[in-house]
Amino acid sequence: MRAFLVEELAGFPARKRAYTWTGWDAAFTRKVAARGWIGMTWPRRWGGHERSSLERYVVLEEMLAAGAPVAAHWIGDRQSGPLLLRYGTDAQRAAILPRICRGEAFFCIGMSEPDSGSDLASIRTRAERVDDGWRVSGTKLWTTGAHHCDYMITLVRTSQETSRHAGLSQLLVPLATPGITIRPIRDLSGNEHFCEVTFEDAIVPADALVGEAGNGWAQVMAELAYERSGPERYLSCHPLLTELVSACRDDTGGRTRIAIGRQVAHLATLRAMSIAVASLLDAKENPALEAAVVKDLGAVFEQDLPGIAQGLIAREPRTDGTADGFAQALGELVQNAPSFSLRGGTREILRGIIARGLGLR
Repeated sequence: MRAFLVEELAGFPARKRAYTWTGWDAAFTRKVAARGWIGMTWPRRWGGHERSSLERYVVLEEMLAAGAPVAAHWIGDRQSGPLLLRYGTDAQRAAILPRICRGEAFFCIGMSEPDSGSDLASIRTRAERVDDGWRVSGTKLWTTGAHHCDYMITLVRTSQETSRHAGLSQLLVPLATPGITIRPIRDLSGNEHFCEVTFEDAIVPADALVGEAGNGWAQVMAELAYERSGPERYLSCHPLLTELVSACRDDTGGRTRIAIGRQVAHLATLRAMSIAVASLLDAKENPALEAAVVKDLGAVFEQDLPGIAQGLIAREPRTDGTADGFAQALGELVQNAPSFSLRGGTREILRGIIARGLGLR
């Protein structure tokens, strides 16, 4: 794995390594697929390789630590594919999963909406049954990579119920469907990986339903366990930590040793916790509480690192590619780190999940 990454990422600048899992490179994804590193744990009948969760974890960890551009296959492999394996029909699995494994089908997630934030139960995008399928109307926001993707698994309201968590369903939506408009959103760093996706009476096929109608809340909670627990929750800033260690190699002062040692200790602890969640997923359990803990602590760790790095090395962050690797990585992450406590659920939502799981509310 490391030999492959050394060859493929030769000359890859620190600035690009710093946004590893939002870096889109379909050609790289196809090379990863050819090595059998997508859908590693899935059944062979659906294009997978029946490897262990630990083997998959090693591959992901090495890619993220190296700063590889994994965005093209990231969501399909991490989240949408496992959701279809668990809740999809055989026809959906046969049509979609082998293409994900070959690096030919790209996915995005349709959860967040305008004015909803992380309160998924308040979503307003509706889908109603019609003769030729489902008519979908509404808007999804902060949808990563939608402008590059083939499919979205989206959470919609299919019936009006007394409980906010009832009446929700998930649909497998081909994004080339007429009536769907995708608008990229430029962020602070100048990147356009977030999108707004608008459905205007878009008709998706009748067999687009994933799982059971009305069971969307339970399904999406299981899906979020995949999203919140992986190594990306503490390795988004790893290229900066690597550059920091390199830049401080000749600094033997106690302050530097203590600061870097503390960050490495946090990293090791988060890694152990994240691997434990992967083991629970391998055992077909739903570690929603444990995943929320990893995600919350990981976001704190990652958001603190740029400030700690700049406190040790007084160098201006740069994004123009002319600076050294430390300044480039710092430049990207200073701009992007504020979003780390939003993606996958805000800190407040996660701590609410943790409190309920511990019986505190």
